[in-house]
Amino acid sequence: MELFAASYLVPISSPPVPGGAMVVDGDRIVETGTLAELRARYSVPLRDFPGCAIIPGLVNAHTHLELTHFPSWKIRKGIDYSPRTYVDWIIQVIKIRRALTPQELELSVREGLRICLESGTTSVGEILSDRSLLHLYCNAPLSGRIFFEALGHDPLRCREALDTLRADLSSFRCGSFEPGISPHAPHTLSARFHDSLCRLAAAMEIPRVIHLAESRAESDFYFDSSGMIADLLYPHVHWEEFIPPPQHATAASWLDRRGLLDRRTTCVHGVHLTPADAEILKERGVTVILCPRSNEKLAVGRAPAHLLKKLGIHLALGTDSLASNDSLSLWDEMRFVSEAYPGVFTPAEVLSLATLAAARAIAADHQVGSLEPGKRADFLVVDLPQLPAGHDLCEAIIQAGILAEVFTAGKVPSIA
Repeated sequence: MELFAASYLVPISSPPVPGGAMVVDGDRIVETGTLAELRARYSVPLRDFPGCAIIPGLVNAHTHLELTHFPSWKIRKGIDYSPRTYVDWIIQVIKIRRALTPQELELSVREGLRICLESGTTSVGEILSDRSLLHLYCNAPLSGRIFFEALGHDPLRCREALDTLRADLSSFRCGSFEPGISPHAPHTLSARFHDSLCRLAAAMEIPRVIHLAESRAESDFYFDSSGMIADLLYPHVHWEEFIPPPQHATAASWLDRRGLLDRRTTCVHGVHLTPADAEILKERGVTVILCPRSNEKLAVGRAPAHLLKKLGIHLALGTDSLASNDSLSLWDEMRFVSEAYPGVFTPAEVLSLATLAAARAIAADHQVGSLEPGKRADFLVVDLPQLPAGHDLCEAIIQAGILAEVFTAGKVPSIA
């Protein structure tokens, strides 16, 4: 048992505590309070961090760590060009992904896990397409949820994929991670496959995450089956025979008509959600994960964060992958969202988007995201070199804080 103290303890789930501290026993938080209070009750070793704040480990609600080495793969595979559109980018990702060896993928995941820890991310909502890589996560000091990705249109292949997925989920054991399902996107799965995955997730009581309304191309495709998804993406992956009839709807409304949106559903991006779509998500209790730097890099627009927040939709932050972002740092993401949406989020809300709100988005808030008794002792020590009078503590942490220490399950972690 140890006592950790700092100038500020920032639980996220409750107001900051000046002169705060917490008691950690093994991998769990036992109690929080002021240093004076806890010292009077516990005769245990003290680790004090003056001039610092202790905050929860950051939670990256949306990652694809398989793609961490994407920038170097583009060069090595001779596919280093600048995509002109979102669909061009998707096709580039597919081309590169097809050329990779198992060893290249494994090294990429290991690097992604290392980068996460190095930047203070202790939990992730990871999308995993190659389940042979699962063992890499099981031995890592991070926690969170691993969403097994599913996509496809061919009926026979979808049935086979569903059977394999059911077996893999039934035997899931992976360190501190829990399982989930990720139907990739509305346009990359058949309607029947979508339905089957939803029923499977409900039967196993696990959450689903889906990419939704990321690009204008998706909107065009769902309205009248036209645009670059129909003209370029489907032919590239030999899905021409599966182009659906015009829906004259948005992808969100199409999902809703099929009963595929509920409180266990989390949508990623939401850039092109309409006001009517947003009302649907609110009514169904759907969470939206914002990835603003990824959207900026792919030039697809910005999610209507003000509207989503006004409606009371649960929001969180993710970085997506290094295929569409310049870093996996949630510090970079928090600073960007503060600039991209001036006046929409308070500094405390921004910090929550990358901690407790993100943990809720991946259904892991019973374990991580805040400093509360019973939760995993995942926390960061952030050095605060300058705190002017009347400062906003959360703003100082986000804008000027220097990451000094990272702890997962009560220990300083390492990845071989």
